[in-house]
Amino acid sequence: MVGIVDYGLGNLLSVYSAFDYLGADVTICRNSIEISEVDRIVIPGVGAFRDCISKLENGGFITALNHEVLTNKKPVLGICLGMQVMAKRSYEFGTFEGLGWFDAEVIRIDSVEPSLRLPNIGWEEVKVKRDQNLFGRIKKLADFYFVHSYFMKCNNSDDVVATYTHGATEITAAVQKDNIFATQFHPEKSQDYGLQLLDNFLAWHP
Repeated sequence: MVGIVDYGLGNLLSVYSAFDYLGADVTICRNSIEISEVDRIVIPGVGAFRDCISKLENGGFITALNHEVLTNKKPVLGICLGMQVMAKRSYEFGTFEGLGWFDAEVIRIDSVEPSLRLPNIGWEEVKVKRDQNLFGRIKKLADFYFVHSYFMKCNNSDDVVATYTHGATEITAAVQKDNIFATQFHPEKSQDYGLQLLDNFLAWHP
């Protein structure tokens, strides 16, 4: 069963609908106990980092997520803000500590070119940097849908599995380490390639 974490931020309905369309057994997890009852975890998110980490902490989710992901090794997918919160810290509206699952920091996209506005909203061509099952049956260059002004800058390049270019800046589009996978783009809004990626996540056995 796939459990989507409901901590008060994120487009739960579209993520739920995408997994349901794929025939997955999917549920909404509204507390830490429900997280322990699922086989796969999805952390969605739209909004600011500080609100995300605050709501996860106040909702009692952080201890449960650390246990299920780091100790029990359940496959987990972070989407957009759900990816960023996996970093060590963020510099969005201040400095805030994250889950620390990746040796990374969340920084603002450096958009000095007048034609490049923030937030970056729309389709971008994503380049898959290394072969792995989560991008199976997806082209090495494929379009995915983004909405963001900040991105995860990884200190370990081996964690980065896909990127795209915004002006002169290479932006992290997806990361993966052990049983942890996350995308800056929204697979649930990315049509056929997005659905394929979610289907790959359902079949993934890290």
